Amino acid sequence: MARKMLVDGEIDKAAAEEANATHYDFDLFVIGAGSGGVRAARFSANNGAKVGICELPFHPISSEEIGGVGGTCVIRGCVPKKILVYGATYGGELEDARNYGWEINENVDFTWKKLLQKKTDEILRLNNIYKRLLANAAVKLYEGEGRIVGPNEVEVRQIDGTKISYTAKHILIATGSRAQKPNIPGHELAITSDEALSLEDFPKRAVVLGGGYIAVEFASIWRGMGGTVDLFFRKELPLRGFDDEMRALVARNLEGRGVNLHPQTSLTQLIKTDDGIKVISSHGEEFVADVVLFATGRNPNTKRLNLEAVGVEVDQAGAVKVDEYSRTNIPSIWAVGDATNRINLTPVALMEATCFANTVFGGKPTKADYSNVACAVFCIPPLAVVGLSEEEAVEQATGDILVFTSGFNPMKNTISGRQEKTLMKLIVDEKTDKVIGASMCGPDAAEIMQGIAIALKCGATKAQFDSTVGIHPSSAEEFVTMRSVTRRIAYKPKPKTSL
Repeated sequence: MARKMLVDGEIDKAAAEEANATHYDFDLFVIGAGSGGVRAARFSANNGAKVGICELPFHPISSEEIGGVGGTCVIRGCVPKKILVYGATYGGELEDARNYGWEINENVDFTWKKLLQKKTDEILRLNNIYKRLLANAAVKLYEGEGRIVGPNEVEVRQIDGTKISYTAKHILIATGSRAQKPNIPGHELAITSDEALSLEDFPKRAVVLGGGYIAVEFASIWRGMGGTVDLFFRKELPLRGFDDEMRALVARNLEGRGVNLHPQTSLTQLIKTDDGIKVISSHGEEFVADVVLFATGRNPNTKRLNLEAVGVEVDQAGAVKVDEYSRTNIPSIWAVGDATNRINLTPVALMEATCFANTVFGGKPTKADYSNVACAVFCIPPLAVVGLSEEEAVEQATGDILVFTSGFNPMKNTISGRQEKTLMKLIVDEKTDKVIGASMCGPDAAEIMQGIAIALKCGATKAQFDSTVGIHPSSAEEFVTMRSVTRRIAYKPKPKTSL
């Protein structure tokens, strides 16, 4: 079947004719069967392409030798993390239940191993579902490590060590990212999120280093299950890059639920002792923990792909450089997901993979749209955002910015007695009346924000929010009842320079 090749949004007829004159084993070979890789493989196959895909053998904890169909999100990321968040949430729910008339014994037991087994059962189920999705789309799955040995050739090292090469008209890199550890003395004693999701024993004393998603989520998880948690981060507040007002509330909520915060503090050394791991902070304080989690970022998983030898360009972090269509500097090689280090979220990888399949095999050149990508941090209670933060809006402003906020104690808390505020926020461009940012920290924030994201994607105005009838009683209705401006931020033109 003749395939169309895209060059800068146009069909390169000469390249297409040359490619069609050559016989390949596959129209597409995908390295990495995570969310992005599986989506690209399936959708390309649905468009008539002959597709092969390779992935490392399954294991909950990844390494250079093991991985699994489903990738980070399904096996050692979003899905198992959310299961543990659900488990941890019950700790607070049980406390709150007493004021709702439930007589609960003071000693409520929590069995970590039971939840861990249920989590493992679920990721195994999902791993098999992903395999079936590939099979049902007639995608050929190879178990082993893939590396690129030419512009149209992939070598797969199988479990027994033998190597087999396959040719493909197009190669897609979808190898994701891997957790990294800072190089401090004793770093080998620490774990990453991979191991944190599969610990044999519950950590009664946990130290977490980092201020991003993973750090605050695991701090919430372990504290919610009854552990003592100390969270260390370099900035004044966790979650750098999010709206500052929301960051401050997340910090208050973490402290309110018993997490010990150590802002502007790092770790300088880990030492193994008979009583656990001794942790020394940058301020000279000492702590002892059962587990030390390094949640200090992830790097693109590209080191073993042989990209330099083939000539594929990468940046200093190892991220594959691509154009708006996810194409590398080698016309036959493409990349999606965390391996490109654009917006490292599973739904974004899915979007990029869909655009790739449409572009290369669907006859519909499609660029990924990174505007108004919603996301959530599943701390307890969660934070969810879409569009611009207040700080970003001010930085990008061409006119005055209006900020609307609503802070309140949710109805559920008025009975339970929990002192934990919910905060909701809208950012509005006064000139256009468009809502350009929304955020919420409180119960069900992610579920509510997904609907708000649709409104922002459609270009909704504040007047349209105001004219929407709310659902009562609910927290969500606050988004359509914020009538008074909390603050107006006057536009300040940036000084022109002659540079």
